[in-house]
Amino acid sequence: MQTIEEILRAKKIKVTPQRMAVYSILKDTKSHPSVEKIYQRLKPNYPAMSLATVYKTVDILKKVGLIQELNIGEGGLRYDADTSPHSHVYCENCGRVDDLEQDLFLEIFNGKDLLEKMDEKTDFKIYSIQIYFYGLCPQCKNNNSKAVSLK
Repeated sequence: MQTIEEILRAKKIKVTPQRMAVYSILKDTKSHPSVEKIYQRLKPNYPAMSLATVYKTVDILKKVGLIQELNIGEGGLRYDADTSPHSHVYCENCGRVDDLEQDLFLEIFNGKDLLEKMDEKTDFKIYSIQIYFYGLCPQCKNNNSKAVSLK
């Protein structure tokens, strides 16, 4: 398996400490941060790094296939270093985003991969999927005083 450095060099993209740091943040978290959150986490160790650098870096990482961009509709984009086919669940109250693994869909579709099942149903060759589920996370669901009403 290629390292991030090898992937970037193969695409003729300069390997910089800032790019490595942005990727590291995304690789080491399941929180699906926004560019602003990534920037806030990196600022103490990279005080000269600008928000524009983080925006450019996530764009580069997305273009080379190292991360995926999530548009969950809250007015901003979030990022995920897990590029395997999987879906997400979004809490409309606190903004938490969690992964839903593809195995869940294997159960629902009697052992067939969701992409395979959609290929059969649509006659398309489907190579990617992004499904978002919206609701309340366990903490917000159990805290009725702060949770928004979805009905």
